[in-house]
Amino acid sequence: MGMRSGTLNVPGIVGFGKACEICKSELSTIAEKEMLLKLREKLRKAIFERLEYVYLNGHPTRRLDGNLNVSFAFVEGEALLMSLGDVAVSSGSACTSAILEPSYVLRAIGVSEELIHSSIRFGLGRFNTEEEVDYVVEKVVIAVNRLREISPLYEMAKEGIDLKTVQWKRT
Repeated sequence: MGMRSGTLNVPGIVGFGKACEICKSELSTIAEKEMLLKLREKLRKAIFERLEYVYLNGHPTRRLDGNLNVSFAFVEGEALLMSLGDVAVSSGSACTSAILEPSYVLRAIGVSEELIHSSIRFGLGRFNTEEEVDYVVEKVVIAVNRLREISPLYEMAKEGIDLKTVQWKRT
């Protein structure tokens, strides 16, 4: 053949080996997975119990243990994100969290455009606590209610108006 490889990336190879070693030693245990699932379900249940017009994005059980993506109808996701201040969440999916474009992932699973723009993604990790989940729930409920107070669409929905039948006029 007469061809040989170029210079090998020795630091990259060593780094990859060390990363694999760390991953193996710190791989999530069954207890960690169960704890994450418990925290995620606590977050989901509390939000769904305390707020109306909330929609789960994605499969209810076949998802990452620490992942919860929820849409809050009549609330702009970016406004909610800004209202949560010290809570680390993102709008849309992880694939599009750095841009303001709607999540193509949520679109692909059939989420409506309105709800895509109302979505927030929560990520839980092994260092999160139940107290932090309680704190986040409280902040989310306050922020969503505050944002809905200034939403004419929310007022219309509460009055029983089917927003899909409203004919909007452009001026």
